[in-house]
Amino acid sequence: MTNSYVSSLARNAIVAALYVVVTMLVFPLSYNALQFRFAEILVLLVFFRKDYAIGLILGCALSNLISTLGFFDVLFGTIATALACVCMMFMKHLCVACLFPIIFNAAIVGFECWWLLGEPFWISVGWIALGELVVMIVGYVIFMLLKKRKSFLVTLGAKQNLDFKF
Repeated sequence: MTNSYVSSLARNAIVAALYVVVTMLVFPLSYNALQFRFAEILVLLVFFRKDYAIGLILGCALSNLISTLGFFDVLFGTIATALACVCMMFMKHLCVACLFPIIFNAAIVGFECWWLLGEPFWISVGWIALGELVVMIVGYVIFMLLKKRKSFLVTLGAKQNLDFKF
């Protein structure tokens, strides 16, 4: 095993654990038709380092294991996070990258809420989009503030978008 492999594994384990812990800290807000899953702020890490997607997808899957929607939330929620991460990897503007979690979660988790909870489809999509929009705005502001710290990108081990634009 190379040092970079071990480092990547450790980083992703930390990210997965953080995702689960943050989801659990605001447990009632992280699930159901209107959700504010603040752990989703962490998906913005993929903007700086593609391999963080592994920890984020794993963290999302683990967090969804305790959802009242069970297996379906593990499946649908994890797919939404995975698709958002893959798209975010190739963005050069953080603002544009923030749109993917909103779009994929609204469409996929909104569908899930319609299908499993019997919520009206467009209302489900709208509530999920609203919750994700709020979370992405908070995340955008946090990353904008962190950008001012010189050690931020070094701590992340950033490999891309080192001169990122907002």
